[in-house]
Amino acid sequence: MRRLHIIGRKNSGKTTLIVDLVRWFASQGRRVGTIKHTSHRHELDAPGKDSWKHREAGAIAVAIVSPKMHVLYKPQPVEKKPDVYAELDAWFTDCEFVLVEGDSQTPGPKVEVWRTATGQPPYAAEMSGISAIITDDAIETSLPIWPCADVAKLAAAVELAVR
Repeated sequence: MRRLHIIGRKNSGKTTLIVDLVRWFASQGRRVGTIKHTSHRHELDAPGKDSWKHREAGAIAVAIVSPKMHVLYKPQPVEKKPDVYAELDAWFTDCEFVLVEGDSQTPGPKVEVWRTATGQPPYAAEMSGISAIITDDAIETSLPIWPCADVAKLAAAVELAVR
Protein backbone atom coordinates (compact mmCIF):
# COMPACT_ATOMS: atom_id res chain seq x y z
CA MET A 1 0.00 0.00 0.00
CA ARG A 2 1.40 3.38 -1.00
CA ARG A 3 0.69 5.69 1.90
CA LEU A 4 1.61 9.03 3.40
CA HIS A 5 1.21 9.78 7.08
CA ILE A 6 -0.03 13.29 7.77
CA ILE A 7 0.89 14.01 11.35
CA GLY A 8 0.64 17.05 13.58
CA ARG A 9 -0.28 18.25 17.01
CA LYS A 10 -3.87 18.47 18.22
CA ASN A 11 -5.84 21.15 16.36
CA SER A 12 -3.09 21.62 13.78
CA GLY A 13 -5.52 21.02 10.90
CA LYS A 14 -4.81 17.42 9.94
CA THR A 15 -8.43 16.44 9.30
CA THR A 16 -9.23 19.64 7.41
CA LEU A 17 -6.14 19.19 5.25
CA ILE A 18 -6.92 15.56 4.44
CA VAL A 19 -10.53 16.41 3.56
CA ASP A 20 -9.31 19.20 1.25
CA LEU A 21 -6.80 16.87 -0.42
CA VAL A 22 -9.30 14.03 -0.85
CA ARG A 23 -11.84 16.44 -2.39
CA TRP A 24 -9.21 17.77 -4.76
CA PHE A 25 -7.96 14.32 -5.80
CA ALA A 26 -11.55 13.04 -6.22
CA SER A 27 -12.38 16.04 -8.44
CA GLN A 28 -9.44 14.99 -10.62
CA GLY A 29 -10.78 11.44 -10.91
CA ARG A 30 -8.17 10.03 -8.55
CA ARG A 31 -8.87 7.13 -6.19
CA VAL A 32 -7.52 7.96 -2.73
CA GLY A 33 -8.17 6.12 0.52
CA THR A 34 -7.79 7.37 4.06
CA ILE A 35 -7.05 5.80 7.41
CA LYS A 36 -7.66 7.62 10.68
CA HIS A 37 -5.26 6.48 13.37
CA THR A 38 -6.00 6.97 17.04
CA SER A 39 -4.03 5.92 20.08
CA HIS A 40 -7.17 6.04 22.21
CA ARG A 41 -9.11 2.89 22.97
CA HIS A 42 -12.55 3.25 21.38
CA GLU A 43 -15.37 0.76 21.03
CA LEU A 44 -16.10 1.28 17.34
CA ASP A 45 -18.89 -1.28 17.22
CA ALA A 46 -22.15 -0.53 19.01
CA PRO A 47 -22.67 -2.70 22.11
CA GLY A 48 -25.79 -4.81 21.76
CA LYS A 49 -25.75 -4.83 17.94
CA ASP A 50 -25.50 -8.16 16.11
CA SER A 51 -21.89 -7.58 15.01
CA TRP A 52 -20.91 -6.74 18.59
CA LYS A 53 -22.63 -9.94 19.81
CA HIS A 54 -20.66 -11.93 17.20
CA ARG A 55 -17.37 -10.53 18.52
CA GLU A 56 -18.40 -11.02 22.14
CA ALA A 57 -19.17 -14.66 21.31
CA GLY A 58 -15.58 -15.11 20.14
CA ALA A 59 -15.44 -14.32 16.42
CA ILE A 60 -11.89 -13.20 15.53
CA ALA A 61 -13.22 -10.90 12.80
CA VAL A 62 -16.69 -9.58 11.99
CA ALA A 63 -17.69 -7.84 8.78
CA ILE A 64 -20.86 -5.95 8.03
CA VAL A 65 -21.69 -6.08 4.33
CA SER A 66 -24.40 -3.88 2.87
CA PRO A 67 -25.19 -2.65 -0.64
CA LYS A 68 -23.37 0.66 -0.07
CA MET A 69 -20.67 -0.02 2.52
CA HIS A 70 -18.55 -2.73 4.12
CA VAL A 71 -17.08 -2.53 7.60
CA LEU A 72 -14.62 -4.92 9.25
CA TYR A 73 -14.21 -5.18 13.01
CA LYS A 74 -11.10 -7.10 13.95
CA PRO A 75 -10.03 -6.91 17.59
CA GLN A 76 -6.29 -6.66 18.13
CA PRO A 77 -4.71 -8.51 21.03
CA VAL A 78 -2.70 -6.21 23.27
CA GLU A 79 0.38 -8.45 23.26
CA LYS A 80 0.61 -8.54 19.46
CA LYS A 81 1.77 -5.57 17.36
CA PRO A 82 0.85 -6.59 13.81
CA ASP A 83 1.77 -4.61 10.73
CA VAL A 84 -1.72 -3.17 10.50
CA TYR A 85 -1.06 -1.57 7.11
CA ALA A 86 -0.09 -4.90 5.54
CA GLU A 87 -3.25 -6.34 7.07
CA LEU A 88 -5.38 -3.54 5.61
CA ASP A 89 -3.72 -3.63 2.20
CA ALA A 90 -6.44 -5.82 0.63
CA TRP A 91 -9.11 -3.31 1.69
CA PHE A 92 -7.32 -0.53 -0.22
CA THR A 93 -6.45 -2.27 -3.50
CA ASP A 94 -8.72 0.09 -5.46
CA CYS A 95 -6.81 3.11 -4.16
CA GLU A 96 -3.87 4.73 -5.91
CA PHE A 97 -2.56 5.70 -2.49
CA VAL A 98 -3.73 6.19 1.09
CA LEU A 99 -3.50 9.23 3.34
CA VAL A 100 -3.08 8.22 6.98
CA GLU A 101 -4.10 10.76 9.59
CA GLY A 102 -1.61 10.34 12.39
CA ASP A 103 0.36 7.28 13.50
CA SER A 104 3.65 9.12 13.84
CA GLN A 105 5.39 6.13 15.46
CA THR A 106 4.89 3.70 12.55
CA PRO A 107 7.60 3.48 9.89
CA GLY A 108 6.57 5.14 6.66
CA PRO A 109 6.71 8.48 4.87
CA LYS A 110 5.50 11.38 7.02
CA VAL A 111 4.74 15.05 6.59
CA GLU A 112 3.63 17.38 9.35
CA VAL A 113 0.83 19.92 9.45
CA TRP A 114 1.86 22.80 11.69
CA ARG A 115 0.23 26.07 12.73
CA THR A 116 1.57 28.77 15.02
CA ALA A 117 -1.85 28.85 16.72
CA THR A 118 -1.20 25.48 18.40
CA GLY A 119 1.35 27.24 20.58
CA GLN A 120 3.75 24.32 20.27
CA PRO A 121 6.81 23.65 18.15
CA PRO A 122 6.50 21.25 15.24
CA TYR A 123 7.18 17.57 15.87
CA ALA A 124 9.91 17.89 13.24
CA ALA A 125 11.97 19.84 15.79
CA GLU A 126 12.19 16.73 18.00
CA MET A 127 11.41 13.79 15.70
CA SER A 128 13.31 12.48 12.70
CA GLY A 129 11.69 10.96 9.63
CA ILE A 130 9.45 13.90 8.72
CA SER A 131 10.10 14.94 5.14
CA ALA A 132 8.18 18.25 4.93
CA ILE A 133 6.12 20.71 6.95
CA ILE A 134 2.73 21.81 5.66
CA THR A 135 2.00 25.34 6.82
CA ASP A 136 1.09 28.83 5.72
CA ASP A 137 2.77 30.27 8.84
CA ALA A 138 6.34 31.53 9.04
CA ILE A 139 8.71 28.90 10.39
CA GLU A 140 12.45 28.35 10.49
CA THR A 141 13.29 24.85 9.32
CA SER A 142 15.62 23.05 6.96
CA LEU A 143 12.71 20.92 5.74
CA PRO A 144 10.71 21.74 2.62
CA ILE A 145 7.59 23.79 3.35
CA TRP A 146 4.39 22.89 1.51
CA PRO A 147 1.62 25.52 1.50
CA CYS A 148 -1.80 24.65 2.98
CA ALA A 149 -3.77 27.25 1.06
CA ASP A 150 -2.70 26.10 -2.43
CA VAL A 151 -4.35 22.67 -2.55
CA ALA A 152 -3.31 21.95 -6.16
CA LYS A 153 0.35 22.65 -5.35
CA LEU A 154 0.07 20.65 -2.14
CA ALA A 155 -1.53 17.73 -4.00
CA ALA A 156 1.37 17.70 -6.46
CA ALA A 157 3.84 17.49 -3.56
CA VAL A 158 1.81 14.70 -1.94
CA GLU A 159 1.84 12.72 -5.18
CA LEU A 160 5.62 12.94 -5.34
CA ALA A 161 5.89 11.83 -1.71
CA VAL A 162 3.83 8.67 -2.23
CA ARG A 163 5.72 7.48 -5.31
